[in-house]
Amino acid sequence: MTQGPVRLDVSVGYALPRAGIPAAVSFRKWVAAALSGRIREADLAIRLVDAKEGRALNRHYRGRDYATNVLSFPADLPEGLPEGVRLPLLGDLVLCAPVVAREAREQGKPLAAHYAHLTVHGTLHLLGWDHGNDVEAEAMEQLEREILAGLGIDDPYREG
Repeated sequence: MTQGPVRLDVSVGYALPRAGIPAAVSFRKWVAAALSGRIREADLAIRLVDAKEGRALNRHYRGRDYATNVLSFPADLPEGLPEGVRLPLLGDLVLCAPVVAREAREQGKPLAAHYAHLTVHGTLHLLGWDHGNDVEAEAMEQLEREILAGLGIDDPYREG
């Protein structure tokens, strides 16, 4: 575990009207919470998109022809960087605003809490966490619960 503050550069881009979508400062806070104690410095980009772009990205990169809530694209850094060159590039997150809003409504969750959860979830994917099997899923979900609790956000996996 890494101690101390995270040096964080988060670029947030809105590819649709910002009404109802949290401000960039909120996304930065959620990313910082996910990275705290896990990584010392990181650069990443978050892009908020509409359903058309979300569907196109999911189809192109995952072969699934629908818009999904969050996509994570870990940085693919080149081998053999010169000594002393550090690239803290973590990767990119894409959040599909209409899907996030629909899920929050359907699940009876506050919209900001759902954005926080998906931002934390996506950031953990950038760090290499996955949920490909039951053991990995439970470990990742427990970590998400702990991070979100630290932000004052209820367990996103609790039903009802």
